[in-house]
Amino acid sequence: MKKSSMKTLVAGSVIALCLVSVQTGSAATKAPSPKASKTQEQPDASAISGKVVQTMNSGGYTYAEVENKGKKIWVAVSETKIKKGETVAFKPGTVMENFESKTLKRKFDRIVFSEGLSTPQATGGDVKPTGSKDKAVATKEKIKVDKPAVANAYTVEELYKKKATLNNKTVTVKGKVVKVSTGIMKRNWVHIQDGTGDAAKGTHNLVVTSTAQNIPAKGDIVTATGTLIKDKDFGSGYKYDAIVENATFSK
Repeated sequence: MKKSSMKTLVAGSVIALCLVSVQTGSAATKAPSPKASKTQEQPDASAISGKVVQTMNSGGYTYAEVENKGKKIWVAVSETKIKKGETVAFKPGTVMENFESKTLKRKFDRIVFSEGLSTPQATGGDVKPTGSKDKAVATKEKIKVDKPAVANAYTVEELYKKKATLNNKTVTVKGKVVKVSTGIMKRNWVHIQDGTGDAAKGTHNLVVTSTAQNIPAKGDIVTATGTLIKDKDFGSGYKYDAIVENATFSK
């Protein structure tokens, strides 16, 4: 092979290698790492901390507007003591856009439903994640409501015991309303107790959700009919061993 041909071949190889290196480097620069993408997608659902600008209680929840480095965000937690002006930190939660609170009669462009406070000095201790047992309403009143004499009727305790068999089936339960939270996640939350179940295990308190207009008030004796769902997990610590959904009420 002539020297001129050899030089041409070597030069061409060098140029080709350079082009491959440039293209590889460019692709590596443009492709974001999975970790970076995740951070950009969930900037507000991680730890939230800052100074409380304003706070209010409604429907069993505490709403707080928190400011940090000039940026403000609304956070909602199960009702707890939060004072304006104090610095708090919240656990991760679910971000909701254009959320409307019927009890407050206002709409939030963006709000985080947090698992709770993570600032010990603000709560007197770390807040445990909320769940069916933690959400059970304690009452000193002795409640006794008989099971309704209709088809597919059960006591609160029976619904917990038979949740596997009754999963996704229509059930009816009668009890006294001990708590009502409205307009949360586009539904109303009614806590019912009939005197059965174990308070220590949380099987004495049943949560019933509904989008119906005739929501009962605290203290009412009502009959609820809906679909039983076992081990329902809404995320952010809102997990229920048994819950009745899409219910209708009658007195």
